[in-house]
Amino acid sequence: MSPPPANLILGTAGHIDHGKTSLVKALTGVDTDRLAEEKRRGITIELGFARYAPSEACSFGIVDVPGHEAFVRTMVAGATGMDVVLLVVAADEGVMPQTREHVAVVRLLGVERMVVALTKADLADEEWLALVAEDVSDLLAETRYAEAEMVPVSAETGEGLDKLAAALLRCAEEGERDRDDLARMPVDRVFAVDGAGTVATGTLWSGRLERGRTVRILPGGGEARIRAVEVHGESVGAAEAGQRAAVALTGAAVRRGRVRRGDVLVDSDAWRPSMMLTVELAALDGVGWTVEHGQRVRVHLGTAETFGRVVLFSGDSAPPGVPAPAQLRLESPVVARNGDRFVIRSYSPLATIAGGLVLEPSPPKRKRLSAREREALAAVARGGTAAVRGAAVLAGWQGLEAEALGVLAGWRGQGGAGLLADDRRWPREGATGASGDSGDGAAPEPSQVAWRHEEALFDLEIAAEGEARILEAVRGHHRRRPLDAGAPLDVVRNALPSRARAKLADGLAARLARDGRLVVEGKTARLPEFRAALAPEQEGFAERAAALLEAAGLEGPSTEELLAQAGGGAEDAAVLDFMAGQGRIRYVGDAFWVSAEALNVAVAVVTERLAGLEGLGPKDFREVLPVSRKRLIPLLAYLDSEGTTVREPEGRRVPARRRAPRQRAIDPNPAHGVS
Repeated sequence: MSPPPANLILGTAGHIDHGKTSLVKALTGVDTDRLAEEKRRGITIELGFARYAPSEACSFGIVDVPGHEAFVRTMVAGATGMDVVLLVVAADEGVMPQTREHVAVVRLLGVERMVVALTKADLADEEWLALVAEDVSDLLAETRYAEAEMVPVSAETGEGLDKLAAALLRCAEEGERDRDDLARMPVDRVFAVDGAGTVATGTLWSGRLERGRTVRILPGGGEARIRAVEVHGESVGAAEAGQRAAVALTGAAVRRGRVRRGDVLVDSDAWRPSMMLTVELAALDGVGWTVEHGQRVRVHLGTAETFGRVVLFSGDSAPPGVPAPAQLRLESPVVARNGDRFVIRSYSPLATIAGGLVLEPSPPKRKRLSAREREALAAVARGGTAAVRGAAVLAGWQGLEAEALGVLAGWRGQGGAGLLADDRRWPREGATGASGDSGDGAAPEPSQVAWRHEEALFDLEIAAEGEARILEAVRGHHRRRPLDAGAPLDVVRNALPSRARAKLADGLAARLARDGRLVVEGKTARLPEFRAALAPEQEGFAERAAALLEAAGLEGPSTEELLAQAGGGAEDAAVLDFMAGQGRIRYVGDAFWVSAEALNVAVAVVTERLAGLEGLGPKDFREVLPVSRKRLIPLLAYLDSEGTTVREPEGRRVPARRRAPRQRAIDPNPAHGVS
């Protein structure tokens, strides 16, 4: 079975009246000027579309763009989805103003491949054609298109069309889009069709859109169901990346008119509208404009156009041709992905002045960059695993949403899980390659990229800093409260900044516990080497307190009284808590201290003498317990809490004693306890 054809978008570019639409018709038989005004005026106003399949192995969706300077915004909307650009230059005129601007636009949008068609070749002699070809070569000399094939053609006579087809096929061999990716289709037209309802068209930038699926309409919000899908007029079950698609939509959002040109159809919650973009900005040289800090501009991304202001992170202006990190503060939201290309045009008069690369599609507001943030943005610009690492650094203590890896870090396809660190191989402090790419240029190991906790990825340095903070917080608690069995877990959680992601501290503590660097027991945590112990000077107080309580029986003193009687200070209250933790003494009913032995004897006496009796009052208990009324009430509350007695409306009862079960051997496996 032969593989499916490569689906690529072929976009035209060039000056008005240089024959773009005529050339498309000669190639496909389709007149892309469909509007009455276009036919009356003889110029292209709106985007036009046609399918061109020069071979069974390749299918181009052609986007024919306007050439007039008044419609450059429409041209930009069409150019953002191009895989290959067909630059059209009339042989009888040569390079013109919109030729230059269109080349600048496709350069800024990162279109990698170009073929040049010298149209109207039948109107120029060989000498003049050679001059025009030289003029085009000069225009492209300093661009990535310097080696682009140049083919003289005539839409009237058919001259050169076969050579042009061959040149386009050679471009197509350089690759197609990844179909195994998040779906996104910028909308360039919306119209109503009888029997189909609302139809949105666009170039499917990535993934698949299937009939019956639910899509989100961004940035406006709302959902819609896909009723039908067409690709170049043919009904299909699904449209794939690199195809021109018409999608019939239904749903409440559609009925309310909440889909329009500039919107984006997506299939995942990973996509989020944003009023701000962190970008790598490149100002054009030779256009008579500079890009200045605070300048109001027009931003074109996908099929959307919005106003915004440029915030440069260094300097008052961006030098032409030198990439500069910046933020675009927008006046309306856009839907972007790391790695997207955009174009900037001046507010007035209109001119294309800059463009660049989206680094953070939904960033926090930044006024300046630290050295580490600059390094992270540079890594993001490189793409691949470096972008994942850089995005995790920029996400800081909140972490990088794992489900949004494809949007926030530009990771294509579904293979992002392979980038996540395995806890057992997570680099430790001092390990080589724990951050940054390896020096030999080799691809980093999975454990070098990020650490995943629940639904987020964290920069390794952030995670290591979090571990260090937790260990220091626990160590500090040990110094301040040496008699505590461990630090309360709140101490662990409060060790991280308040902006840290919820449950990050718990995840790091669990990591430390698995590594043997922290011991978590119940609601406390301690360092492995720590054991609560009394200091020599505290030992004496403890012995005196124990002796006093042994002599007092059930008539034990309050905390203040015991401290005074045993010759201790306020700080020695911690010694009493420590002794209680060891089971040597007990604090009864928030009232007085007794020895554990005296309390055990009291429990045994009550159980033996009063078992099975009900409706008991304080007098009944005083007859069996040698205790004053002042001590009796707290003592009974303690017995209630332990289940020795049960308080009821008509008095207390003491449950009947059960015959002790026959003792059996202890299981040698401590994990199973007593069997």
